[in-house]
Amino acid sequence: MIEISRFGYYWLDTWVMANVIQLATQDFCLRYLNHSNDPGGRQYDQMTQAARSAPANIAEGSSRHSTSKETEMKLTDVARATLSELGNDYLNWLLRQKSIPWSVNDAEYKTVNSIQLDRPDYKDDVLHQCSIHILKQKEKFDAWLNGDDSITAANCLLILCHRLVLMLNRQMERQLQQFREAGGFTEGLTAERLAHRTQQSITNDAPTCPICGKPMIKRVAKKGINSGKEFWSCSRYPECTGTRRIT
Repeated sequence: MIEISRFGYYWLDTWVMANVIQLATQDFCLRYLNHSNDPGGRQYDQMTQAARSAPANIAEGSSRHSTSKETEMKLTDVARATLSELGNDYLNWLLRQKSIPWSVNDAEYKTVNSIQLDRPDYKDDVLHQCSIHILKQKEKFDAWLNGDDSITAANCLLILCHRLVLMLNRQMERQLQQFREAGGFTEGLTAERLAHRTQQSITNDAPTCPICGKPMIKRVAKKGINSGKEFWSCSRYPECTGTRRIT
């Protein structure tokens, strides 16, 4: 069985949608880019790499959730940025065809934008079942993606890119809120180290703080005339600034 704590991104709608966009972008580039409109193949490389970057960075960021929330947010932001880049490529394609994106008031826009993803329902064979799930979600948009009209496909993918950017915005807001409430990996290590040092001080009969009465721990002065020397500091620092000399 695949470990959920390591592969939790399989359950993220953002990761599923990013895979839908990657598959559709690969199809789009194979179908519509050629030696005439992309003689060096550079547009193909840029679009497929941008499409690949989105699910890859969402997956990597989610995998760092328990060790570094800061890294998780940075990688999620990279995914968001590459999707914006990819969306601009589809906009550019439309403009090159002397076309403009569908208005938000157009029926086609409303229909595509209203399609909701199904919630994942994986059991034990997660990798197998999540692959089936991704393909089923892509099928919801195939009426616009698999035709012979590049303008329709580009409009659909432009909507999906913008939609996923908004989904990632909400995901990053949740990540930031979790970081504010619980801190990140570095903050967790600091709290663990401080708790251990406080317990050691209690065990070793350290003095109590002259201000608040809490146990004190040994610290080393980093500046001033006592730089490099040990002193007793309140375990509640910086909330309490009580100190004592070590005699």
